[in-house]
Amino acid sequence: MIRRLIQTNEDFSIIFLRLGLGVVFFAHGSQKLFGWFGGYGFSGTMNFFTGSLGIPALFAFLAIMAEFFGALGLLFGLLTRLAAFGIATVMVVAVLMVHLQYGFFMNWSGKLQGEGIEYHLLVLAISIVLMINGGGRWSLDRLIANLNPV
Repeated sequence: MIRRLIQTNEDFSIIFLRLGLGVVFFAHGSQKLFGWFGGYGFSGTMNFFTGSLGIPALFAFLAIMAEFFGALGLLFGLLTRLAAFGIATVMVVAVLMVHLQYGFFMNWSGKLQGEGIEYHLLVLAISIVLMINGGGRWSLDRLIANLNPV
């Protein structure tokens, strides 16, 4: 099963999706876990997720972990499919629980009540491509898979 999880192809272009999504979610995950980049840190994020949004503590914890460690997985190409799945799951929950009510578009002008779902759809599209293809040519997944060919 692990072999199927890390199996990937020679695709060079995947690195751009992997690194792009990894950098974005490293920043978001760091805000939630450590309070970096103006974030609230772990306890502040947990309080917001469980108190304001009503997310059970276990799922709030998993969301924070998926964003930070999923980003690291993407940056290194390690367990790429699992990392992308975790991030995709967080985005689906964010859409359904918060952003769908605000429509499609982001709040570029600052005049709307909240952010729409266009960003989340892009993240889902990238995540799906990574779940299908794996980490690509320059990933730890590929290196590990090639160390023990079956």
